[in-house]
Amino acid sequence: MDTLEYFKAHLSAYLEELEAFVRLETPSRDLERLARAADWLEARFAPLGRLERLETPMGPILRLERPGGGRRVLLLAHYDTVHPVGAWPELWRVEGDRVYGPGVYDMKGGLLFILWALRYLEASGAPHPALEVLLTPDEEIGSPESRPVIEASARRADAVLVLEAPTGTGGLKVARKGVGIYTIRVHGKAAHQGVEPEKGVNAVVELAHQITRVMALQDLEQGTTIGPNLVRGGTASNVVAEYAEAVIDVRAWTEEEAGRVDRAIRALEPVLPGARLEVAGGINRPPMQGSRALFERARAIGARLGLVLEAGRVGGGSDGNFTAALGVPTLDGLGPFGADAHQRTEHIVASQVPARNALLAELVVSLLD
Repeated sequence: MDTLEYFKAHLSAYLEELEAFVRLETPSRDLERLARAADWLEARFAPLGRLERLETPMGPILRLERPGGGRRVLLLAHYDTVHPVGAWPELWRVEGDRVYGPGVYDMKGGLLFILWALRYLEASGAPHPALEVLLTPDEEIGSPESRPVIEASARRADAVLVLEAPTGTGGLKVARKGVGIYTIRVHGKAAHQGVEPEKGVNAVVELAHQITRVMALQDLEQGTTIGPNLVRGGTASNVVAEYAEAVIDVRAWTEEEAGRVDRAIRALEPVLPGARLEVAGGINRPPMQGSRALFERARAIGARLGLVLEAGRVGGGSDGNFTAALGVPTLDGLGPFGADAHQRTEHIVASQVPARNALLAELVVSLLD
């Protein structure tokens, strides 16, 4: 059975199924909607292997095992999205070759690549390695519940394929930055701003000092970026702010850089007399160095399918960061081509779906030996 022709023949069915999946909005932490989506996925994946459902405080993890020979391959995808319910006026829109919807690119389209690759294996009877599939509900918030499950599965695997989207030029992802999230909490002292401000300790002012100190840790030449992107503080304009906090995003290419920033943030000291600091959080995704051997294998397969694939490095993290850090050969970016992840213009390019889905299926089969 010709792989590419199979996926071309089933493109309409793939898009019809993707539309139904995208219309099931799945923001992280929305347990009711995540459970409903897990039910939908369970019904479709169950005929293709032995399916297990793991209930967690962040939603269900679906784990499927499909017997095979030779090596063992882990396929990773998540079904939560960053988009709040109602954020999109239209949950599904097709304009020419582009298909728009919340999570269509990151990463419901890639998750369904796994489903259709398994269906191809079932229909073709092609020999393949032993497969494990993990579909998780909390990647967009750091995989707090999924991480130990992912790491346990990765330790059993000889290779890991991650169905996140490719790079903006269609390349596969062989490196990702490590990601850290820190919360700096400042405790000051309230006072009347007009009558006796000198008796207060302004937590907002202290936080401003700390943000300046943290931003000094940024090293753009090394690719290390700092983002104090969420700030809260104070209660009223005429009250000296008693409390303030900032959530800091940290990205770094190497463990050394991530460690340097981590140590400096944890060593912060107050500037204002009477202020008190608390620092929470840390590096929650180690930097990812993917497998060049897997990439070269995928590039050769892609060339036969008419795809020109480059090795990409991106600043965003994925669950592939966890598996690569364990030393398991990992390749990321095997989902559909598109653009604008986490935006209300998120989309995939429909005409490129068959070749990209065929790439996944042929890559899996090639890993039998």
